[in-house]
Amino acid sequence: MEKVLKPMSGYLTLIICLVLFVASVYLFIHGVDSENITYVIIAILCFILSCFFLKGLMIIQPNHSRVLNFFGKYVGTVKENGLFFINPLYSSQKISLRSENLQGQTLKVNDKMGNPIEIAAVIVWKVGDTYKAAYEVERYTDYVKMQSEAAVRHLAVSFPYDNLEDEHATLTLRDGGEQVNKILEQELSERLAPAGIIIQEARMTHLAYASEIAGAMLQRQQATAIVAARTKIVEGAVGMVDLALKKLSSENIVELDDERKAAMVSNLMVVLCGEKAATPILNAGTLYN
Repeated sequence: MEKVLKPMSGYLTLIICLVLFVASVYLFIHGVDSENITYVIIAILCFILSCFFLKGLMIIQPNHSRVLNFFGKYVGTVKENGLFFINPLYSSQKISLRSENLQGQTLKVNDKMGNPIEIAAVIVWKVGDTYKAAYEVERYTDYVKMQSEAAVRHLAVSFPYDNLEDEHATLTLRDGGEQVNKILEQELSERLAPAGIIIQEARMTHLAYASEIAGAMLQRQQATAIVAARTKIVEGAVGMVDLALKKLSSENIVELDDERKAAMVSNLMVVLCGEKAATPILNAGTLYN
């Protein structure tokens, strides 16, 4: 459990160290000149004492911290910035509290339907609990990298790339957008909680089919789009033909038997569904001759 400490200011200790150092130099010179061993011994003691106090001084930059340890026992964490004095026997570990970006490498994995895809994500994180970061994991930066890669891989295998393979999928990697990013953030928060890491943002930066199937999938997407467009055109054409027949019948413009209606429907469907403009052909006779 993290415990935040507020140590004493180090400016007074710094002045004492300087005074002891100057006194040691003066006494050493005076003792050598007067051949007085007492002054020399006091000078050595003052120098050792100044070095001992100097070891207890530490400077903490903004958004940095120091985790203090006393012979294997966690003492606390200093998060304030400035010059401080601590017990010189304490050992300390620097831990940054700044936000950091992790640009993950592009991973090749299989999606939920078994299709090989390429996926990558960028993660913004920072240390929230210095005790966990220092003592619960071996190296928290390596832990973040490995668990982030594992989370991205798990995300890829949990959802299909798109609806081509699974038409009933409610959420896909390509169309999920913010919802997929939220799921990734949630999983990263759970995985990195033991290390005291806070996830601020996680986003996919790259998503594509693997190169070996990219061409085939592109053709499939194009074919699906063409079929969908044709279906829409046919639905519209059938509606227009039905409207035309009803209009002709309701206003008694012309009486058409079943064969004439079939011919008219055929001609209208060709005109409405054709990719190119139809070339009209005038029939000088009758439909039956």
